[in-house]
Amino acid sequence: MPQSEPPRFDELLAGASRSAIHLEMRDGYAVPDEADDYRRWRETGERDVDPTSPYWAPWVEMVRAAAARGVVVRRVRIVSEPVSDYIRYEHAGTVVNVLAGEDVRWLPRGQAVGLLVPAVDGWLFDDEQLLLNHFTGSGEWADPAMELRTEPDIVTAYASAAEIVWDRAVPHDQYKIR
Repeated sequence: MPQSEPPRFDELLAGASRSAIHLEMRDGYAVPDEADDYRRWRETGERDVDPTSPYWAPWVEMVRAAAARGVVVRRVRIVSEPVSDYIRYEHAGTVVNVLAGEDVRWLPRGQAVGLLVPAVDGWLFDDEQLLLNHFTGSGEWADPAMELRTEPDIVTAYASAAEIVWDRAVPHDQYKIR
């Protein structure tokens, strides 16, 4: 059963001992913490890729701390092609995710045919805890925005889907935006 108030993401990542994988499947997000950076990128074409900037530093520190403990941090994005402006924005900043210690891959939606994927983005920690991320149709956080699931059947199904997507996806340094 879902918990009414899930642990915060930073707490879950800090508690991970082996792995954390993020499965992203939307072509656009409209979350407040990146609104200014996204607007700047749309206006100038320049993306903040400074790992020490106020925008990136907290994330970089969290991922580096996890990696230093031996946690493998992976992110896989299923994207439509041609990609949306938002995906171009994400791609432009992924260099910082990689620098922080994430392994990032991209799967064009057309290559996901035949895969059964979850309907909801999420983070899976140590194949035991699944933090689902809920968004509205326009990409804003829904209410509730996050839901922690620990039931073995749900976690195992999500983990299996994430691994299949991961195996089919293209490493970041080989993925070309279309």
